[in-house]
Amino acid sequence: MELTGTVIALLPEVTGQGKNGAWRKQEFILEIPSQYPKKVCIALWGDKIDQTNLQINDSVTASIDVESREYNSRWYTEVKAWKIDKAGTGNPSSNSGGQPLPPVTTFSEDESDDLPF
Repeated sequence: MELTGTVIALLPEVTGQGKNGAWRKQEFILEIPSQYPKKVCIALWGDKIDQTNLQINDSVTASIDVESREYNSRWYTEVKAWKIDKAGTGNPSSNSGGQPLPPVTTFSEDESDDLPF
């Protein structure tokens, strides 16, 4: 799932020690534009915090997973970002040269059939 909007707040980074070692989490508030704008708190974990380098007023598209878990008979829901694309930076996997991609052929175009079956 993807959400596109503007970063309106960066919450303080939280760190801790778990059974699998040290962990880091930073949450940010994304405002999604519409007639009635919505605000969503999204968490970044570990190295993603440094990789994204978010700033307030950045326009981003966040690829997210929504997960709920139970603790002491109560349910807690978290929205985790696994990828953040900043507006204007382009998608690194896209063809940025503006040239059309050549056609891809996965078979031989000659008539000889050397298959053993």
